[in-house]
Amino acid sequence: MPPKPSRLNLDTYLPYRLSLASNKVSALIAKAYEMRFGLTIPQWRMLVVLSEGNALSQKQLIERTAMDKVTISRAVSALVERGLIVRTHQAHDRRTDLLSLALSGQEIVRDVTPVALEFEQTLIESVDPAHIEILHALLHHLEQRADALK
Repeated sequence: MPPKPSRLNLDTYLPYRLSLASNKVSALIAKAYEMRFGLTIPQWRMLVVLSEGNALSQKQLIERTAMDKVTISRAVSALVERGLIVRTHQAHDRRTDLLSLALSGQEIVRDVTPVALEFEQTLIESVDPAHIEILHALLHHLEQRADALK
């Protein structure tokens, strides 16, 4: 086992590096989403999650996206206002609304998806496919470990 460091070095501190990489990648693609589709990253993520099929509550969106309550609330309000998602009130529980994609939201997801996939391909094209598989496995492991430590 390697010795424990006595000071924090951000260049090797994994949580910082993950955040830095995420912020840089998100900033690049955010420009495309904003300019072409008028979407923020949180709005885009919500549309994609809702495109997976089931109507979800805001609480379920928070769990699925790991975004905070305020970010989700703002994104929901903006997407409802634009008519991209529909809010359905539940008769049995007035505190929980379900959110689903409107037809216009489905169209945006259909238009944004090729842009997102092309961006991902451009980002990883110089990386060995075996390393991409390892990265996915490591990220999955880190997500599970973070959940276990809650």
